Amino acid sequence: MAHELICGESRLTVVPERGGLISGWQWRGQEILYLDRDRFANPDLSVRGGIPILFPICGNLPNNEFIYEDQKYSLKQHGFARDLPWQVQDHQGNSIVLRLGDTEATRGVYPFEFDLEFTYTLGTDSLGLELRITNPGERPLPFSLGLHPYFAVQEKEQLTFNLPINGMVDQKTQRPLTFAGGFDWAAPELDLACRPLLGHRARVSDRQRGYHLDLNFSPEFTTLVFWTLHGKDYYCLEPWTAPRNALNSGVDLIHLPPQASMVLQVELHLSAI
Repeated sequence: MAHELICGESRLTVVPERGGLISGWQWRGQEILYLDRDRFANPDLSVRGGIPILFPICGNLPNNEFIYEDQKYSLKQHGFARDLPWQVQDHQGNSIVLRLGDTEATRGVYPFEFDLEFTYTLGTDSLGLELRITNPGERPLPFSLGLHPYFAVQEKEQLTFNLPINGMVDQKTQRPLTFAGGFDWAAPELDLACRPLLGHRARVSDRQRGYHLDLNFSPEFTTLVFWTLHGKDYYCLEPWTAPRNALNSGVDLIHLPPQASMVLQVELHLSAI
């Protein structure tokens, strides 16, 4: 069942049972997010569109495997949070609170207790996401967390970028690249991990659609991933707390102590050009 948040003329659609997904965001008569409705209609497929949640990993693992205490576990790309039903804890007007906890099934692929409580708050020109992670267990909770927003675009050549980066790595080839303010739109696929970050604010301006999009995020997000496919009417600008394979490599992996909580913030703000 979809839940709608309203603030002035802005609308936000949230589908808790499909991974806590934000599936739509209308602002000044425009749909800001892309959604592949055919995939969305098939519960056997991961959603391509909206704002999927990435937990307990971002990206993929080699052979989809990690080792913990000499035991091998299997986790598919981006983890399981985007595929599981979340519970609605509260929904009032322009705000909704969703929760996801560990189960016997999640512990079979990721042997840790966790509690996620995400609050989405819609403003007239903004969308705020408060991401609370709690470790109710007796041992440290290793994880990475990210968001995978799909932003709708009609003419990619009309996009301009102000990103807090100097360089990036092609995630397919691991080839380092420099960032000169734009991207090669003729490429079949762009899958770029931007790190280290020089700040925690990014701006994309869509001259064709007439707005600036500002993305602000907590310092714990160490990586921005830019992803798009040629011929598709979307681009993704994804804040991740760690790069791919962090559960194995340990790079930027968060270890939340037992009985502790942490809160991460992401805010999206829209303004007319």
